[in-house]
Amino acid sequence: MSVLTENGKRRLQTALSSLTIALVGNPNAGKSSLFNQLTGLRQKTGNFPGVTVDKKFGTWPIDAQTTATVVDLPGVYSIYPKSLDEQLVTDILANPAHPDYPDVAVVVLDAANLHRNLLLFTQIADLGVPTVLALNMLDVAKSQQKDVNGVRLAMRLGVPVIRINARTGEGIDQLRKAVLGQMESPTLPGKLFFDPADEIPALIADTKAKYGLKNSYLALQYLIQHDGFTFLNRPQQLGLDELITKHQFSETEFQANETITRYKRIAAVVAEAVTDKQPVGQPTWTQKLDRILLHPVWGYAIFTFVLLMIFQLIFAWAQPFMDAIDAGVAWISGGLKTNLPPGPVTDLLTDGILAGIGGILVFIPQIAFLFLLIALLEESGYMARVMVIMDRIMRGFGLNGRSVVPLISGVACAVPAIMATRSIGTRRDRLITILVTPLMSCSARLPIYTILIALVVPDERVLGLFNLQGLALMFLYLLGLASALMAAWVLKLVLKTKERGYFIMELPTFKLPRWNHVALSVWESVRAFVWEAGRVILAISIILWVLASYGPGDSLERAESRVRQENSTLNDGDLKNKIASERLEASYAGQFGHFIEPAIRPLGYDWKIGIALLSSFAAREVFVGTMATIYSIGDAGDDEGVTVRERLRQERNPRTGGPMYTPALAWSLLVFYVFAMMCMSTIAATQRETKSWKWAAIQLAYMMILAYVSAFATYQLMTL
Repeated sequence: MSVLTENGKRRLQTALSSLTIALVGNPNAGKSSLFNQLTGLRQKTGNFPGVTVDKKFGTWPIDAQTTATVVDLPGVYSIYPKSLDEQLVTDILANPAHPDYPDVAVVVLDAANLHRNLLLFTQIADLGVPTVLALNMLDVAKSQQKDVNGVRLAMRLGVPVIRINARTGEGIDQLRKAVLGQMESPTLPGKLFFDPADEIPALIADTKAKYGLKNSYLALQYLIQHDGFTFLNRPQQLGLDELITKHQFSETEFQANETITRYKRIAAVVAEAVTDKQPVGQPTWTQKLDRILLHPVWGYAIFTFVLLMIFQLIFAWAQPFMDAIDAGVAWISGGLKTNLPPGPVTDLLTDGILAGIGGILVFIPQIAFLFLLIALLEESGYMARVMVIMDRIMRGFGLNGRSVVPLISGVACAVPAIMATRSIGTRRDRLITILVTPLMSCSARLPIYTILIALVVPDERVLGLFNLQGLALMFLYLLGLASALMAAWVLKLVLKTKERGYFIMELPTFKLPRWNHVALSVWESVRAFVWEAGRVILAISIILWVLASYGPGDSLERAESRVRQENSTLNDGDLKNKIASERLEASYAGQFGHFIEPAIRPLGYDWKIGIALLSSFAAREVFVGTMATIYSIGDAGDDEGVTVRERLRQERNPRTGGPMYTPALAWSLLVFYVFAMMCMSTIAATQRETKSWKWAAIQLAYMMILAYVSAFATYQLMTL
């Protein structure tokens, strides 16, 4: 590595004030892990492709005085874009005027797959971007009996090659020195790996002259990607069209020829730098497992069993913690009511804020265990296998195989899942995936599912192994998946196109989970769930308490007076409950609930559930907190320590005198929330990704209609 001269240090110090370093590489090569090591940030990583769908920014301390901006770009296989995330990478690397154009590109290579990874590097190097190669996953290459000689590779390629371990941070200091060296005195390969001027000299010369370009390969990108470059205006694009027509240039044929030529030259480099000791034809243990996990029969059977175990464990492991939190919140509420002076402030604290927040805190254990199990599947590499076997099903319904990633991500949250559709190449497939992804049951629905299932599904086992409540939860998730597939099939018939989708995915090797990453994933997911939901619930709980505690004029006083006159024979406890219920019904919230009750009565819902439905339009998980607040205000009995679940179980139907939450009503609500689009963040994400409120409105309309009709049919059939 070269030593910085005094002049070099001064030039470097000036450049570092605006230094930009781009992390580039194939999907699943370890870019995000390296980004975390350099910047100390906590970007999500996973043992499957497609985690990064947008550029991420962080700062890297180059030395004691200076830092650089690090840009983590989405994983791509080449600079020829087939999707929005790939277009983003090409726009930056092929446009020196771009604000994120890198001073140095750190290309992260998977050492176990050098032949494929080097294609992207040769294209970036040919664009003239100063480059450092970060040779990652050497442990995987070693397990495959491949020995990669970094020195020989650097000599053949003409750029610095640094051996790193992105998971542990090994080699970061050497990487820093290499980046500094490229800043002081950039080294590039002696010649282009593929020079288009050798193939189409006249066209390249005309393009360079017309646009003032010096780099032949950059001129080629203008020709091939002129319709996709966001920094070209319409007159410039028309000028390129004229050149292409004049020289009868075939983009597809030329690109295919370029790729073949590059791979031939890469093969010679790999043959010299890599010693492969793996016996020919001998499968690795990952390949042996894949024969079973990707089997057309056993693959689905194993995946079904994995799902069964996940939902069984969510109930089995979480229940003791949930009971403890539920009882704790009820105990705190009872203690506050006993020890604080009666009045509006005490009522707001206990019946409003504490009841609403407690309705969410109780579900932290289930959220945590759900994300724990998902993180283990991602870290091990099994999630990538799920995507491959699900691709076979997706295509039958008109979805692109790349739609698997957003749909599976939708189990956590629909907002990042919709963003993940940027990796889908065709516009129609991307639009369909965006429109159906919210049908996948996200974590916000889990509190609703679990509390209603616990009310009406017995805690019994089938075949001595499977819990009925776990099976009911799995049914709801599968119902969401089935509805997403059917909706995609209908949309495929409506949105016709001649574009053809494709699905290319690298299967990562199986690895032991990184427990710190698993713990971080669970912590971040739970923190986001509690923080995002908690802020909304706190605000709604306060508003709801006010609306439920006050009414127009003297309506509440008149309701109390009427109850006292008509029920003089009731004991004090029953009279207090009756008064609290009538005051709630006469409040602003109660009157509004009665206003919408005729519309929801066919679904089995009363005015109290109607209030919760409306409040949950902000976020689905608000439903449980709202019900906790409503029933706390509407119950003034002596049992101060009753839990949210018990309040719902004790609620009576005023028309029948029986339990309010019958199996028919509970399943009607469950089905409603499987389909309902009740999340403002998701609607906003759809508008942002489609750049149109039209599609967001269509998504909202069809999902709400589907939810209403399905809930109506469920309730009516179960009450026959």
